[in-house]
Amino acid sequence: MLLFSIERNGQQHGPYDLNALKTYLYDGKILAQDKTIGPNGEISTVREVLRKNGMGTAVKNNGNIIKQIKSFGASLLFPKNSFSFATFKNDQKLLLISIIGLAPAFLIRFTDASVFTFYAIALYFSVLWGLFFYSVFNTSQVRIKNSIIIFFLVQAIIFISIDVLRLTEFNPFYQLTEDHQPFFSRLIGYIFGVGAFEETIKFLPVFLITRLSKEPLKPQTVVFYGLISGIGFGVFEGVQYQILVNSKLDYNTSFFLNIARLTSLPFLHAIWSGISSYFLAFAFLYPTNRIALWIIAIAIPAILHGLYDTFTWSIPGLFVSYIGVALLMIYLKNAKDFQKKIVQ
Repeated sequence: MLLFSIERNGQQHGPYDLNALKTYLYDGKILAQDKTIGPNGEISTVREVLRKNGMGTAVKNNGNIIKQIKSFGASLLFPKNSFSFATFKNDQKLLLISIIGLAPAFLIRFTDASVFTFYAIALYFSVLWGLFFYSVFNTSQVRIKNSIIIFFLVQAIIFISIDVLRLTEFNPFYQLTEDHQPFFSRLIGYIFGVGAFEETIKFLPVFLITRLSKEPLKPQTVVFYGLISGIGFGVFEGVQYQILVNSKLDYNTSFFLNIARLTSLPFLHAIWSGISSYFLAFAFLYPTNRIALWIIAIAIPAILHGLYDTFTWSIPGLFVSYIGVALLMIYLKNAKDFQKKIVQ
C-alpha cells in the first residue's frame, strides 16, 4: 500500500493512503496543491499523485450558491459596525492606503482642474518619493520639519531667482542651449548654464540646514535632505513646464512629458542633488577641505545634469541617468574610505 505524507506550512500530516487522499480532497480538508512526500521520499502534490494513479480530484460543493453565501455571515461581508471614524483614525495601515490610493481623485475634485491641480498632484507624487527616500536613506538625525523647510525653501529660491530676478537671462551659457547650436556648444551650455545654476539652487537649502544644525550631520542624513531638495525643485519645475510648455504640445507628447515631470524627472533632480549633498556633508565634517568639496559638490551633478539635458530621452541620456543613481549608491557605500582619504 502506497502511503503519502502531506506537508503544509512546514508541518507534516499523515501518512495517508490514496483513498484517504481522495476523500480528504473531496471534503476540502486537504488541497490539490498540497505538497506530498511519497514512500521513497519523492516530492509531488496531491493532484499529481492522484492523477498518476488514475484517481479523480473532485471537490464537493457545500450546497448551492445561496447557501454558501449565507454560511459566510452578513456581518463579515458587510461589517457595518467597523465603518466608523474611530476605526479610520486608529488603523494607520487603512489610513495610509486610503490617502495614497484616493488622494489624486480628491485633489482633482476639489481643485477644479486648475493650476492648483497641477501643483496638488505634484505634491502627491512628492510625498510618495519622500516616503520612498525616507525608507531607504533615513537616519536618526533626519527631522521631518527640516525636510519640509527644504522642500518649500528650494521652490522659493527658484521662484525668486528665475521669475523675479530672472538670473538665467544674465547667464551667457543659457544662449548655447538653443536647438540650432552645435552639439558641443549645447553640451557646454547645459553643463555650465543649466546644470551649474540649478544644482546650486538645490544646494543652497541643504547648505543652510546643515550650517544651522546643532550637531555634525552624517553624510547619509545630508544626502536625504539633498534628495528632498531635488524633489522640491523637480516638482516646481515640472508644474511650470506642464502649464507653460507641455500644454502647447500635441496630446501624445504632452501626456508623456507630464508623466515624466511627475515621476522620473523629480527623481533625477533628487539623485543629482543627493550627490551634491554627499560632498557638502564632508565639507562640513572636514572644513579644511571645504572649498574643493564645495566645487566638487556642484561640478559632478552639474556634469551629469548637463549630459542628460543634452541627450534627453535617448539611450545615452538614459545611461547617464543610470550613472547618476549608481554613483550616489557607490559614494554612500564607500563613505568610510572617502573619509579616510580626506583625513590623510
